[in-house]
Amino acid sequence: MDKMSTDKQLLLDVKDLKVHFSIASKSAWPWSKPANLKAVDGIDARLYQGETLGVVGESGCGKSTFARAIIGLVEATDGEVVWLGQDLTKMQGVQRRETRKDIQMIFQDPLASLNPRMTVGDIIAEPLETFYPELNKEEVKSRVKEMMAKVGLLPNVINRYPHEFSGGQCQRIGIARALILNPKMIICDEPVSALDVSIQAQVVNLLKELQKELGLSLVFIAHDLSVIKHISDRVLVMYLGNAVEMGEAHAIFSEPKHPYTRALMSAVPIPDPKLERAKKIEMLEGDLPSPINPPSGCVFRTRCPKATDICAQTKPTIQGNDVHAVSCLHVTA
Repeated sequence: MDKMSTDKQLLLDVKDLKVHFSIASKSAWPWSKPANLKAVDGIDARLYQGETLGVVGESGCGKSTFARAIIGLVEATDGEVVWLGQDLTKMQGVQRRETRKDIQMIFQDPLASLNPRMTVGDIIAEPLETFYPELNKEEVKSRVKEMMAKVGLLPNVINRYPHEFSGGQCQRIGIARALILNPKMIICDEPVSALDVSIQAQVVNLLKELQKELGLSLVFIAHDLSVIKHISDRVLVMYLGNAVEMGEAHAIFSEPKHPYTRALMSAVPIPDPKLERAKKIEMLEGDLPSPINPPSGCVFRTRCPKATDICAQTKPTIQGNDVHAVSCLHVTA
């Protein structure tokens, strides 16, 4: 994919990232070879300072694995994750520990990601105590209360436990914990999927406000394209561990090229009843194939209305530029 010049600093440059897992064979024979599950199979992506990269796709397409490989929670099989010019996959020891201050994560289940035995204050303070042990208790408490106020939590709940809060409040606690170290980038792994629609909007708007105030960069993973459209500057559409379309959000949403992206777009409800009834829904046939045994050639061909014989023989590569790129033998960006 061709690069385009930009005035913004390139923070993250993911190059041909692969995450493969060895799965034990179910065969009765002990000498049977393990299967190779291709959770992420060669993804390129870029994230610039102050921008949001939205990652979207069906369940099982590799979005969360992609995010966890960036931060190092799962080991990359191949490829590079270049952060400010240095490959995170090759970092060790002190260097990796220092870099982790700049990259934080918000998880999907707000309550499950918080230690039930710790108070809210202790949960938010834990990163400070880990990375800045020289701070005294009063300094830590002051920073924690300041951050709680920033995410919309009253300071007087600092000694309460996670089970005493709603899902939306727990996600605010998770956001406060991620922000307490003043990171440059936060990976949001489906942070609103477990919340009610009205609470989703509050959390998304909070993230946008904090991004503008603090100059954050976000990798935002979601199923909901309306959420992705609202928050993203750039979009990566994934299918079965592969990138099928990517580029600037306005280009993707105004003129989706790939049949998979078009199908996802058509499934988004329109508030206007007349427009909703009149729109054409592009249905996908069949189920998502197994990443252990993906289709030959183009991984989307078994569900694609444009598929021909060549799609089974040739795997398409992503073609285009930073504004709009697509991976399809029958479509050009």
